[in-house]
Amino acid sequence: MRSHLRTLLVVGLAVALLAWFLRHADLAGVWAEISRGRISYLVLALVTTMCTYALRSLRWQYLLAGLGPTHFSNAFRATVIGFAASFLLPARAGEFLRPYLLARHEGLSATATFATVVLERVLDAVTVLLLFAVFLLTVDPSVSGADPVVFRAVKAGGLGVAAFTAATLAVFFFLAGHPVALGRLSSLVERVLPRRLAGLAARLGQTFAEGLAVVRRPRQLLVVMLWSLPLWLSIAAGIWLVSRAFHIEVSYVGSFVLMTVLVVGVAVPTPGSVGGFHEAYRIGATAFFLAPNDRAVGAAIVLHAISFVPVTILGIVFMIREGLTLGRMRRLADGPGAEEAEK
Repeated sequence: MRSHLRTLLVVGLAVALLAWFLRHADLAGVWAEISRGRISYLVLALVTTMCTYALRSLRWQYLLAGLGPTHFSNAFRATVIGFAASFLLPARAGEFLRPYLLARHEGLSATATFATVVLERVLDAVTVLLLFAVFLLTVDPSVSGADPVVFRAVKAGGLGVAAFTAATLAVFFFLAGHPVALGRLSSLVERVLPRRLAGLAARLGQTFAEGLAVVRRPRQLLVVMLWSLPLWLSIAAGIWLVSRAFHIEVSYVGSFVLMTVLVVGVAVPTPGSVGGFHEAYRIGATAFFLAPNDRAVGAAIVLHAISFVPVTILGIVFMIREGLTLGRMRRLADGPGAEEAEK
């Protein structure tokens, strides 16, 4: 019952966001803008976007090195299935499913593998903020007519996210350096929980900290950060190519601000980031680059399709090979850690 209610809520949120996204759009005008999109740019954007999943898989292998050796094919398959699951299921289910699938194939701890995914998201935030800082420092001339209210809001939001990210990274450094101490600290919950549950929490806490092993290796962490740059530069390239395909005057550096706004949009927990992704791009393109609304709406729809549809199709192919169904993926995403704890 709770699962069905959650699904209804996220679907309702997606519908509401799409309605808001389309509130001022002329659908005939939007279609006209889509039909005028330059195919060559869109094909390049598609190729670039698919390359990002290979880069994600390679970077993930470096994050996992402290847990044991992994194969690129398994990391790539789990990554694609995870993103496809997040498109098909609510509440970003793929973020939980991805580490479970890789751990099963490689014989790793699912909890420790999940810790690498959490760290991955923190490093993503750090990289995006660095690129956003490049945008601010270079004072891209293409945004000279940007809405100053929106510009100040985005700057303030970037600073807030930067502070939160720095604090989170500091916590991870502490957890990574004291996995045994974390297990002992977790055991203190015995005062409020039954002994068996408290012991389980302590073991899971210590295992999670072990998944942050890369943080204890500065050289390896630097390599992971270096892999993060081409990953996010390729994501920015996809955004830039689609924007240029729709004749929106965005420089490559200007795409960094669109990427930053999109990161906020995809944080909305709707399947495939529907609604949040679209509105975030529309706001960025119209407020920063003065794109006509119908053109920004058309570009947002096409960019979302390029970003999610091909990887979802490939993910479905991998799911069939794995013998996975949507129902089974939902159950695995709800509690892979619990399954491991019961072993």
